[in-house]
Amino acid sequence: MKYNQLGKSDLTVSEVSFGCMSLGNDHTENATLLHRALDAGINFYDTADLYAKGENEVTVGKAFRGLREKVIIATKVGNQWRPDGSGWDWNPTKAYILQAVEASLQRLRTDHIDLYQLHGGTIEDPIDETIEAFEQLKQQGKIRHYGISSIRPNVIREYVSRSGIVSVMMQYSLLDRRPEETVLDLLQQHSIGILARGSLAQGLLAGKPAKSYLNYSPEVVRQAAEAVQKVAGTTRKAAEIAVRYTLEHRAVSTAVLGIRTSAQLDDALQASQAAPLTDQEVKALQASLPANRYEQHR
Repeated sequence: MKYNQLGKSDLTVSEVSFGCMSLGNDHTENATLLHRALDAGINFYDTADLYAKGENEVTVGKAFRGLREKVIIATKVGNQWRPDGSGWDWNPTKAYILQAVEASLQRLRTDHIDLYQLHGGTIEDPIDETIEAFEQLKQQGKIRHYGISSIRPNVIREYVSRSGIVSVMMQYSLLDRRPEETVLDLLQQHSIGILARGSLAQGLLAGKPAKSYLNYSPEVVRQAAEAVQKVAGTTRKAAEIAVRYTLEHRAVSTAVLGIRTSAQLDDALQASQAAPLTDQEVKALQASLPANRYEQHR
């Protein structure tokens, strides 16, 4: 397993990491899978208070009880469940963040969160207030670092210029090259690490039947998938190539892969052991479809 420094932080994360959102309800099965990933070298685990109404944090906390010093735990905040459980509302206020972190710490069975992320965000948010909350939690030792999860360039630019974020989680793949326009280079220039999610584009780059994706028609998606398979040839899997494409840019610290089964963990580990793509392979993949761009929140 290769490890990368996460931006300007003191966190060193595995190149492929474990997205916990898809884990089921069986804590014992989840623990078996999480322990296997840890034994194989995956040290970064991403969850959120939103997932399964907090139960996802609970399952991660139970699995790593007694192993806390061996793992880097990231979670997210900002989506507040309604009392009746009918849904959630966006709440990036300082008061809510300071309240929500206590519940996450309890569910995760830990006294600190390694990376606390704002789970979304808009340009209309009270951004200074949100930053104050994260900075206060850092001073108190309840979090080590903070970041944001966002695909909005205008929001990302604000946090780059006004805060001490060490990371941005965003969707990035061959079928979502929107970050390539400006965001990847901006974050690299400021030593802010990227946690790339969606490398397989809902499995469309790893063998699932083609369908419309973002602004791409099923035909264009099929062309991209065929290009991935062509690069993979007979010795590599399409999923490996898709993940390696995501990891090509130096700003990307880790590919966060959603893992629910042993087979998905096997694929993730295989991708982590695969050789980097050659320049020729990258160009062949990029030539398979026109690059898309962010149309909103620019």
